Amino acid sequence: MFLAKKFLGGIIDAVSNIDPAQFVPADPPPPRRPAAYAEQSENDEEKQFRRVFQQLAGDDMEVSPTELMNILNRIILKHGDLKTDGFSIESCRSMVAVMDSDSTGKLGFHEFKHLWNNIKKWQAMYKAYDRDGSGVIGADELPGAFRAAGFPLSDQLFEMIIRRYSDESGNMDFDNYIGCLVRLDAMFRAFKTLDKDNNGTIKVNIKEWLQLTMYS
Repeated sequence: MFLAKKFLGGIIDAVSNIDPAQFVPADPPPPRRPAAYAEQSENDEEKQFRRVFQQLAGDDMEVSPTELMNILNRIILKHGDLKTDGFSIESCRSMVAVMDSDSTGKLGFHEFKHLWNNIKKWQAMYKAYDRDGSGVIGADELPGAFRAAGFPLSDQLFEMIIRRYSDESGNMDFDNYIGCLVRLDAMFRAFKTLDKDNNGTIKVNIKEWLQLTMYS
């Protein structure tokens, strides 16, 4: 019990001085609509993306964690300047969970498009802040990379993230950078949704807490 209180106290200390208004999470994906209606209202770029999505997702028009892992790992093989061990199935399960707005366990078209656009945007930031061209972002480069993505974190929270997502030298590779940002983005979108009064605090019951933390 003492260790649990100490652990929770450390987390609270790390986040207590954060102003949620500073964070700029991406807009959530729009609610899923019937395919026929969605296609009628799409522009040419969205229609082209939907054709690509159909090829990637298969007949069910949804991307599972395994399919997401295969898609991402095929793509990063073409980018030798991004150092990575590859996206693991656990990492992709987490990404699907936090992006899965309708709790199907898979990503529909708009959920996948939202994730895809974020990954493209964050990939550009990753390369921009890998100033020494090592293929990873060092501990000294991380604060700028996270601020550019809309997440100005406290020093204590950075230390926690580095322990969780970086290697022993404090370097973060591409798949861990993306996995961390996907989770941060989703958690702050969830917080803003629950912060009804926009006062920087939320109140959740045990069921809501478990839903937020266990399916992510």
